[in-house]
Amino acid sequence: MANTYPAGSITVIGGNLFQIAATQLGSAMQWVNIAQANGLRDPDLSGPTVLIIPALSAAFSDGISPQ
Repeated sequence: MANTYPAGSITVIGGNLFQIAATQLGSAMQWVNIAQANGLRDPDLSGPTVLIIPALSAAFSDGISPQ
């Protein structure tokens, strides 16, 4: 499957990575991909945050980080 979602960055004020992943990458399961790209562990955000939005990753299609 070709990646149709470009990598980039966004600024958000609060929210959660599930919703951001669904909007930006087409799947809420991609929240792990965004979290790892930004050094985050908690999917809940507070305050203004600049997030790197990485390219869509097949490794996180089931929401589980590969070992």
